[in-house]
Amino acid sequence: MKVQLMSLVIIPAIDLRDGHCVRLTQGRKDNATVYDGDPCEIALGYEASGAQIIHIVDLDGAFSDFNSRNRQVLREIISGIRIPVQFGGGLRSLEAVARVLELGASRIVVGTLAVYSPDALAKLVDMFGSRVCVGIDARDNQVMTRGWEQRETLTAVELAKRVAAFGVERIIYTDVSRDGMLAGVNLEQTRVIARESGLRVTASGGVSSLADIISLRRLNESRIDSVIIGKALYEGRFSLKEAINEGRREDS
Repeated sequence: MKVQLMSLVIIPAIDLRDGHCVRLTQGRKDNATVYDGDPCEIALGYEASGAQIIHIVDLDGAFSDFNSRNRQVLREIISGIRIPVQFGGGLRSLEAVARVLELGASRIVVGTLAVYSPDALAKLVDMFGSRVCVGIDARDNQVMTRGWEQRETLTAVELAKRVAAFGVERIIYTDVSRDGMLAGVNLEQTRVIARESGLRVTASGGVSSLADIISLRRLNESRIDSVIIGKALYEGRFSLKEAINEGRREDS
């Protein structure tokens, strides 16, 4: 019997270090793979393949190593494509967020700021509304901050509930232990985050095959409406077009 599944927006990721495309393994900066290809050309390719939005991360910023080359690449990507760009990495002040939005980013993702500066988060939401998303990165359900290097006593669910109270509308949830491992998404924890927070959730970390997309859709959780995919695309596990088609297939 055919089962109707929730559709899922597929969001390709571009992670930048010193202006180059890289992917980390389990969020560790000393375990990075550099991929060939100009980030701007990759972004154009994603747009041509049907992407609705692109997720860009400044890994140098996430590790508190500001790199102007990454911001230049961001500027070039935004000016070169017509679809929205979602950007995160090292955005730990109102000023940093404002600068990125001025560059033309459609949405920004804050993580460490949401933990350490709740007043600033509230102000950002008041100023920019749904353009502000919170990235919740967790290992063993404990929140990780400062480029996934510091473990907090706060759990992912506790942080999700806290940011919901500030008016945040979307969470990007990443199981850091699965990120870059091609080991599949943490389905159960992603569902818990969505149900406990009541917010929209973008799943992230671990997608390795089209079957992972199907598994996310089969959760039948309307709040989980999108998924970020990085390494699997870079390594040719499937094409972006295939992922997009699987994300919106009417039955499976």
